[in-house]
Amino acid sequence: MSTFEARLAELGITLPEAPAPAANYVPYVVAGGMVYISGQISRNDDGLITGTLGDTVSVAEGQEAAKACALALIAQLRAACGGDLSRLVQVVKLTGFVNATPGFTDHPAVINGASDLMVEVFGDRGRHARAAVGCASLPLGVAVEVEGVFRIA
Repeated sequence: MSTFEARLAELGITLPEAPAPAANYVPYVVAGGMVYISGQISRNDDGLITGTLGDTVSVAEGQEAAKACALALIAQLRAACGGDLSRLVQVVKLTGFVNATPGFTDHPAVINGASDLMVEVFGDRGRHARAAVGCASLPLGVAVEVEGVFRIA
């Protein structure tokens, strides 16, 4: 068990299975020591986490949705690393998309749910560059989608 797997267990986190792509794309691409992971939409054991920030979803609920996206990113990363998360060198960048009303401006606070989890699990290797963007809609009405770039050994 890698240190990161142990950390997940310590936090009481069980990773979901790496979600299959929903259309004509792959879940990740490994190129030159980098892993590019397709956008992961907000879902949990109950299904899709849907709604609009600034209307039906609170910032705290949005953070939980972003955290769910981050868990899916880590599951995809584990798959890309052949099951060995210890290959992670650095979380390079996350890009978070928030389904939001036109007047909503707390996108960074929402995406903190994903960023905070990366640091909680991976420590300094989890610190990353980031963008947090508001959108008029997201696939299937989800509240949040997050994609990531990771460097591996």
